[in-house]
Amino acid sequence: MNIGLMSNNYIIPYSGVSRVTPVNADNTVDTSTKVKPVECQTCKNRKYVDGSNEPDVSFKTPGKIAAGESYAKVSAHEREHVANAIQKSSKPGAKLISANVTLKMGVCPECGRTYVAGGETTTQIQYSESNPYEKNRKQAEAGFLIGNNFDAIS
Repeated sequence: MNIGLMSNNYIIPYSGVSRVTPVNADNTVDTSTKVKPVECQTCKNRKYVDGSNEPDVSFKTPGKIAAGESYAKVSAHEREHVANAIQKSSKPGAKLISANVTLKMGVCPECGRTYVAGGETTTQIQYSESNPYEKNRKQAEAGFLIGNNFDAIS
């Protein structure tokens, strides 16, 4: 017997069923008079607000997002931060090293629906040493750091 040539299709005859009755599509949970969908107050009142210092991104003022739309809208918002980093790195002497977006998920305690609770974008931009402002900033920071690592044993 060659198992490799066997078929995975099986027919199980059952003679007790004469025909298949279709399910009544008119009586669903949404159209039922006995079951009414209840709007979750926690999801209804959830607001999103941006906490960054970038003035040209969305959600600077608190706004509502439905749970089903949270992934798309939060992702689009975080892409705005990435676009700003790309724009900053397009200037001479700047190079975008990395851009990382993290979306945070949440579960509504009232209805159990999952949603995107927020996001965080971290970017690293490297500026060349030819930038005089960058050189001055590094020199000023170096003045504050001198002497902070004191070895008392030596």
